[in-house]
Amino acid sequence: MEKKSQDFSIQEAKRLAQTPEGQRLMAIVQQKDDGKLQKAMAEASAGNYKEAGAILSALLSSPEAQQLIRKMRPDNG
Repeated sequence: MEKKSQDFSIQEAKRLAQTPEGQRLMAIVQQKDDGKLQKAMAEASAGNYKEAGAILSALLSSPEAQQLIRKMRPDNG
């Protein structure tokens, strides 16, 4: 069974945030628009995963962000 985005655990997010790639990714997002990051977090907290995902997709669309995301994947795909 495939995991849905809302099944992503807080522990997993904390672990990824501790990595150099995760820290760099957060810096990119915050530099781009910290207000939108806060909005995405609020939407996710309210259960609006589709809206949160759309906001995060826009924030993570840069080539550098995409490269970091690929490095953070378990299969490094």
